[in-house]
Amino acid sequence: VQLQASGGGLVQDGDSLRLSCQASGLTFSSYAMGWFRQATGKERDFVAAIGWNGGTTYNTMIVKGRFTVSRDNAMNTVYLQMDSLKPEDTAVYYCAAATDGGNYVLWGRGTLVTVSS
Repeated sequence: VQLQASGGGLVQDGDSLRLSCQASGLTFSSYAMGWFRQATGKERDFVAAIGWNGGTTYNTMIVKGRFTVSRDNAMNTVYLQMDSLKPEDTAVYYCAAATDGGNYVLWGRGTLVTVSS
């Protein structure tokens, strides 16, 4: 069972990135999927989540209409489209899978996003 996040990199202020997280070894369509991020020296923050049925939740304090979470159950993949990136978005971004109870039980390794000013 594995979650593999990818798509991070070094971008400039105002650029866009799309993160991907591919799942293997689990019934992907049965899980809600979430994105979290952790900047150096800070706590991990919830960014966005998408339910098995496509319903979405966002941390509006972080996202402010700039990020969009989506999923492709046929590809076992969840995405995080990030637009208008800012230096404060610099962090390691993690994807995670949640059970029906909302507990995140499986975590990916993370992908680093660096936004330069």
